[in-house]
Amino acid sequence: MQAGIIGIGKYVPETIVTNADLEKKIDTNDEWIRTRTGIRERRIASDDMDTSHMSYNAAVEALKDANIDGEDIDLILVATVTPDKPFPSVSSMLQHQLGAYKAAAMDISAACAGFIYGMVTAKQFVETGAYKNVLVIGAEKLSKIIDWNDRNTAVLFGDGAGAVVISQVSEGKGILAFELGADGSGGEHIQQPEKFLQMNGREVFKFAVRQMGESSMSVVEQAGLTKEDVDFLIPHQANIRIMESARQRLDLPEAKMSRTVDYYGNTSSASIPLSLMYEVENGKIKDGDLLVLVGFGAGLVWGSVALRWGR
Repeated sequence: MQAGIIGIGKYVPETIVTNADLEKKIDTNDEWIRTRTGIRERRIASDDMDTSHMSYNAAVEALKDANIDGEDIDLILVATVTPDKPFPSVSSMLQHQLGAYKAAAMDISAACAGFIYGMVTAKQFVETGAYKNVLVIGAEKLSKIIDWNDRNTAVLFGDGAGAVVISQVSEGKGILAFELGADGSGGEHIQQPEKFLQMNGREVFKFAVRQMGESSMSVVEQAGLTKEDVDFLIPHQANIRIMESARQRLDLPEAKMSRTVDYYGNTSSASIPLSLMYEVENGKIKDGDLLVLVGFGAGLVWGSVALRWGR
């Protein structure tokens, strides 16, 4: 039995905050932001919209795409570091809202690698036969933990949610290989000690450039394939220079790497599913394509999967 994606959905807030908007509030400028990060704009949720609301909207799309209902879901996994509140979990809220009355529910805290951790967790339940359908969501309202006066972090992050349904897929499709990892010795480099997120950008950059490339190659090799077999790269959308390092490690042309950081900024656990949905909607990903999904984040943690697209 092979586990893969049978449905996908996304949600981003309507409000767009451009670099020009930020220029009016903090000491920064559009050129500085674009050349260092690739970001042009980001989506910001309203005060009355929280992580659970965005998660719900993305989940409804994913269930519709999978042609199933809430009652068909056996487990809900929500990857987030910005839940509505410490408890109850976002996943438990969704269980009720979606009518997924037989589903177990838990949140996963693995920062920007959270969605990959969720996919890999879902894979185990499906391939052992324990559960048939697992809903995996990456969702963040990072705007509520950002110090908007700190130009080093305020320009980087955005809000949004992406969801997939993991279930059995046909032979040769689905998740072919995965890698999860952590290095807690670097935990101080990106953290939320009190209200606001803090980051040592230089150290996080060095870690990410190394780890994204290594982890991408690792899952390709585990799958018994070579980098020439890779059709598309979906990296965590943190910084264009970090993303480029992973692309170059796989020797992929620019057209074969998802780039949504321009429009969404860094949405943490939501960035990979948002990018995946974006490329599917634009016809860049086709049935049978070999995808590499790779992310890194606070912890420090990382994760990657080699995925054969299709049901």
